[in-house]
Amino acid sequence: MATARTHPLWLDQILDDDPAALRPLEPLDGDDQADVVVVGAGLAGLWTAYYLLEADPSLDVLVVEADVTGAGATGHGSGWCSADLDVPGDALVRLHGLAGARALRAALRDAVVEVGGAAAAEQVDCGFAYGGSVRLARTPAEVERIATHVQVAADLEDDVHLLAPAEVAEHVRATGVLAGAYSADCARVQPAALALGLRDVVLSRGGRVVERTRAVRVSPRAVATDRGIVRTRWTVVATGAGASLTPGPGRSVVARHGVAVATAPLTSAQWDTVGLARSQTFVDADARVRGERTADGRLVLVDVRGLATASRAGVDRAATALHATLGELFPDLAGTPLTHAWSATVGVARDAHPSLGLDDDGIGWVRGLGFDGVAAANLAGRTLADLVTGAGGPHVRLPWVGHRSPAWPPAPVRLLGNAVARVSAARAPRARVPAPTAPR
Repeated sequence: MATARTHPLWLDQILDDDPAALRPLEPLDGDDQADVVVVGAGLAGLWTAYYLLEADPSLDVLVVEADVTGAGATGHGSGWCSADLDVPGDALVRLHGLAGARALRAALRDAVVEVGGAAAAEQVDCGFAYGGSVRLARTPAEVERIATHVQVAADLEDDVHLLAPAEVAEHVRATGVLAGAYSADCARVQPAALALGLRDVVLSRGGRVVERTRAVRVSPRAVATDRGIVRTRWTVVATGAGASLTPGPGRSVVARHGVAVATAPLTSAQWDTVGLARSQTFVDADARVRGERTADGRLVLVDVRGLATASRAGVDRAATALHATLGELFPDLAGTPLTHAWSATVGVARDAHPSLGLDDDGIGWVRGLGFDGVAAANLAGRTLADLVTGAGGPHVRLPWVGHRSPAWPPAPVRLLGNAVARVSAARAPRARVPAPTAPR
């Protein structure tokens, strides 16, 4: 672990291809004005700018980024483009009814396809590969949870199939698998390359992007930054886990930190023992530990359980555990060196439910995309563009528009709750048993 780089793999790959690719764009040069200001050059903000300019090329769209494009959650994330959300499907039904939950799930499935289609149309080279995802059950309790997951997915009209162990092995050859479930609605993507490619497209269409420019206050018709004030008709705040710039009581999202590790490129013989020949992804039964094959032949594992803090010691412990998981799932890879071990910070709502909207004063927002944010960011960007331009359509009627998550409690109470949850999870039994006949 001591030799693994703490810089995200995705950003290192960008720099390997072009050492100047992450050179910051010019900052805001004093007071300015624009039709729309988008705060945050992550995927949600960039998709918003992209679809605004697609809908109305005459708009003056200005994207304001505190660091450089891809430096936040986008460039540190898992590389999954999935139709899933952090909030479970049955919770969506309880909140929005079956019809509302189905509409949101259908829109997210379409968003996975839209990301790949837009990347291809705009010639954004981001390694997009539509291989689907396999959920693994390795204990009897996990088999039951996967069966429930498949039933809920059927209720929501998601195309998810229960798999026998031999069928799982056609996708991924992990050990100890008792059952699995396959969904086609997931792709692999290089998230930093996608963000930088989108930035270039926005610029080519007449949009403006300023970097190293921190927004400090958003108010109706104005965005105050550390480099000047921008007068605007509409503002869209898409800062992820960053500072809360939109008004409202309490803290709507808090930062959670996932941990990712990456191997060096594996040999063909090693990949024969792992599988993932068609760029499939995989995930454990609780959607906490995820794996993918990168375009350059590495295996990446991501733990999205969400550390409350991103201390180096905490990240190292989580990375060490992921390294052990790698050897447990794929014994032939036990001891395989890791080249990268890094953390990813995302914004998470208290009810795990992402939300977006446009208030009457012209301030739009997207919050709580969490660890399943790549496809959701695309759908959020399309929806926010429709709201700003008044285009209407089905996206603006989806139930996450205007959803208000409960505020998080003050930090001391929240951290105590996190500690209790971690202890409970650590004590949960994970007994292994011989594989039964796979359920059909």
